[in-house]
Amino acid sequence: MAGRTRTYAATVRLSRAAGLPGRLPDGLGLAVRVQHADGVDRPLDLLLTSSGRGRITRHLPLPRADALGGPYSSLLPYRVGGRRGVLTAFPRRSGRAPVHGDPASLKRALASGPLLFDLCAESSDRPRRPFAVLTVRAPLPLRRHEGPDFDIYAHSVPGFTPGSALARTRRAAYRGSRAGRARG
Repeated sequence: MAGRTRTYAATVRLSRAAGLPGRLPDGLGLAVRVQHADGVDRPLDLLLTSSGRGRITRHLPLPRADALGGPYSSLLPYRVGGRRGVLTAFPRRSGRAPVHGDPASLKRALASGPLLFDLCAESSDRPRRPFAVLTVRAPLPLRRHEGPDFDIYAHSVPGFTPGSALARTRRAAYRGSRAGRARG
């Protein structure tokens, strides 16, 4: 499929890790569900966290106040096309006011146009390479605790999977989270 351009519908969630007030730095999350990534009813979930740009800091969470103020990273490796590497998302600033990661700030930012993120993959033997542009056009009309349950293990596709680092622990945590949400 190299060289082919496709458009996929996606659901995106911007979140704040500790839920601190909007103007304070917090760990920011960028969750993406690509609908029908590998056929009908085969979504792909990506979970990225605000991080640094450097060789070391792209593996570390980095609190920030502005959702467009720097990159996001998978922190831990993925296997993409047989290579082990880190996924990153780089927001395109376009002169916007800060987006604090809260629904009101996001709604204000989207009123002036879509938010764009360059999604990239990089490995130890290959530099960062863009593989997609994520375009966020409108907020979903959801109440505070509604939204999809993102799970990188339940929603991965062949050739694009989370790596093995801490996989057993993370899978158990995701199973526990799903069970807790199912119980209400």
